[in-house]
Amino acid sequence: MSPRHLVPALAMALCACSSPSTSPDTDHLSDTGSDADVNADVDAQPDADEPTLSLRVATFNTSLFRSQAGGLIETLQDPDDEHPQNIANVIQLVRPDVLLLNEFDYDEEQRAIDLFVENFLEVDQANDGQAISYPYRYQVVSNTGLASGVDLDGNGQIADTPGTQAWGNDAFGFGTFPGQYAFAVLSKYPLDLENMRSFQTFLWADMPENRIPQDFYGEDALAVMRLSSKNHIDLPIEVEGHTLHLLASHPTPPAFDGPEGRNKRRNADEIRFWHDYIRPQHADYIYDDQGTTGGLPTGAHFVIVGDLNDDPVDGSGLDAVDLLLADELTHDPQPESTGAVASAEARQGANNEHQGEHRFDTARFNPNVGNLRLDYALPSSTLQVEGAGVFWPASTEDYSDLIHVSDHHLVWVDVTFPGDAN
Repeated sequence: MSPRHLVPALAMALCACSSPSTSPDTDHLSDTGSDADVNADVDAQPDADEPTLSLRVATFNTSLFRSQAGGLIETLQDPDDEHPQNIANVIQLVRPDVLLLNEFDYDEEQRAIDLFVENFLEVDQANDGQAISYPYRYQVVSNTGLASGVDLDGNGQIADTPGTQAWGNDAFGFGTFPGQYAFAVLSKYPLDLENMRSFQTFLWADMPENRIPQDFYGEDALAVMRLSSKNHIDLPIEVEGHTLHLLASHPTPPAFDGPEGRNKRRNADEIRFWHDYIRPQHADYIYDDQGTTGGLPTGAHFVIVGDLNDDPVDGSGLDAVDLLLADELTHDPQPESTGAVASAEARQGANNEHQGEHRFDTARFNPNVGNLRLDYALPSSTLQVEGAGVFWPASTEDYSDLIHVSDHHLVWVDVTFPGDAN
């Protein structure tokens, strides 16, 4: 089946808030409630002569992490491995222009991301997947599994054995080896790595009015404790004369702690970081890994992406994501899916107690936790939102065999650049 004939099949799987005008590489998608005819050719770049440029930006927690260093590279060397095949299949159906991959193990030589593109994305997959290429790729260094050298979990001991739970608990971000659960970026457009800002080493204690739990961390821990459990990056992407700032992160889950709530509190401050960063008047305290201070320039185009691990209504988080969703500097496109509704009705459990609308959920967990909205692609108010969606078809719909490739689902937003570039 050709991509042009996939519109009816994916219409329900990729519900959206409105219809895209011209979305590159997405002529096989349709937005719910719209008669839009998307005429872009597969893998075609946007027409530079058009007055506006439509860009699809997505985030996907892929669960492509492994239990030991080098394990992901080993997996991706086998083009017949079903897990990355299915992840690639989803990406080929949605066809984003810019994509954040959460839970993608880091390796300094960037071998894993090259293998994933060459062995899986650039190969036609089953379920109508057509090859897609991302010439610009970057694996982001992470705090996960990176030894802190101090007792961060408060058990009175400093872990010294890599590969263990204890090692992860005392690392700057949980991981049993350096780089586990990291993230990577794929793009059809050039990444301005020279001007990328990384906030990997920013100290939690340096955030004013932080939520560090009282009397939990010792002075030695507070002196080194980093805010970011993985990393926070501001990665400029050059898009046909426009600059888009990809603000990417993956805050710690607000769980797996004790009565002090250290992970809940850290999650909230990791999210708040972006709220302050997009406001120059609130960002004086922020410094990056190169020592440059301050936040994003006023009027810059950005999209905040990632598995933020915080549902605005339900779950165990402190609802810090509400700061971003209600922010006048951002759009909340409220992507939805039919699969999320069907899943909540079928699985019940905690879903029956949830107050948020199931259609906005992006992640599926055991019945004791239920389904939650955790994954976000939030564009700046300087951009026009043309559509948004979640890849989560119901079990009766096409491509439903792909919904179990991860406990999270791909979330995307279509945006256009009005006026001159910022």
